[in-house]
Amino acid sequence: MSVRAIATLLLFAFAAIAQAQDVKGGKDHPLISRYTDSQLIAWHAVPYAEIKPFTMLTDDIAQKKKLRRDFAVEGELTELYYQSPKGRTALEVQRNYETALKQAGAVLMHSCSVDDWGCYSPGGPATETLLNGVVPYNQQIGGHSTYEAFSSLSRNLRLSVFRLSRGGADTYITVYSMDIPTDIKTFGGRASTALQIVEPKVMDTGKVAVFDAAKIASGLNTEGKISLYGIFFDTGKSDVKPESKAQLDEMGKFLKQNAALKVFIVGHTDNQGAYDANVTLSQRRAEAVVATLVKDYRIDAKRLAAKGAANISPVASNSSDTGRAKNRRVELVEQ
Repeated sequence: MSVRAIATLLLFAFAAIAQAQDVKGGKDHPLISRYTDSQLIAWHAVPYAEIKPFTMLTDDIAQKKKLRRDFAVEGELTELYYQSPKGRTALEVQRNYETALKQAGAVLMHSCSVDDWGCYSPGGPATETLLNGVVPYNQQIGGHSTYEAFSSLSRNLRLSVFRLSRGGADTYITVYSMDIPTDIKTFGGRASTALQIVEPKVMDTGKVAVFDAAKIASGLNTEGKISLYGIFFDTGKSDVKPESKAQLDEMGKFLKQNAALKVFIVGHTDNQGAYDANVTLSQRRAEAVVATLVKDYRIDAKRLAAKGAANISPVASNSSDTGRAKNRRVELVEQ
C-alpha cells in the first residue's frame, strides 16, 4: 500500500470534522485523523525526541510479548489530545482507532486496559510518558486541559501501541483513551484520547560545535566561563555518552595546558520537570564529567569542583525547543 493510500485511508477513517473551538495552532496529524466531531484540546510537537513506547510494561509482560522496556525510538514527535463528543465511550473510540490503524497495515504490538496487570493506571501516560515535557499553555484549552482530561479519577483506560512500516522505516503510534467522570470541571462526561506519533527522522548533524582548547581559553579569559554543548547525555540520565569524546578531549587538553587553573564544572538543565529533580540531575551530570576528566585524562581532582545549577541560570527562553536546547549545557567556570 502506498504512503498516499495509507494517509488517505487514515484521514478519512473517521470522517473527521474540524472543530471551531480547537486549541490555537493545533491540527490533526496527516497520518491519522480524529474521531468524528472530537475537539482538539491540546497538542505538543518536538522536531527530534527519544521515546520509549513500552516503559509501561512489567518485566514479566515484556518478556512474554518479547518487547524490551528500554527500547527507544528517535524521531519527530507529535502528541495530540482530543475530547470525544458526549455519549461516546473510551472503548468505542479506542476500537475505532485500532480498526483504522489495522486496516492501514499497522501492527498491534501491545494493548491493555486498566484492569490488566502491567498497564498504566489512569492518568499515567498523559502526565508521564505520553506528555513528553510540559505542554505550553498556549497549546492547551483552559490552561491545564491535559491534566483535567486525563485525570487520575478517570475510568476505563485503554492503551494500544502500533508500528506502521513505510518505505523501510517504522512509525510508532500510541493510542490512549479513557472515560472522564461527570464531575470533572471542564471535560466531564466525555471520553479523552491521546495520540502519540513518533516518525523516523534523520537527525541534523553538524549543529554542535566542539570548542577546542584555544576557544575554551579565550572564553575563560574574556568572561570567566564558557558554555559547552558537545557533551551529551540521554534524557533524564547522567551517564556521559561516547559522542562527547571530542569535546572532552579538548577540555582535557586545555586543563593540561593550564596546570595551575582550578575550575567549576557546572551542569545546567532546561525547565522541564520538577526543579528538585533538575538540581539532582544537573549535579550528577557535572560529577560525571569531573569523574571522566579525572579517570580518562588524569586531571587532578583537586582542580575540579562539580556543581548543579538546574534551570536557575538560563541563557535563552524555555518556551521553545531551540531555547531549551541552549539551556541544556555544561559550563566551565574559573574558580
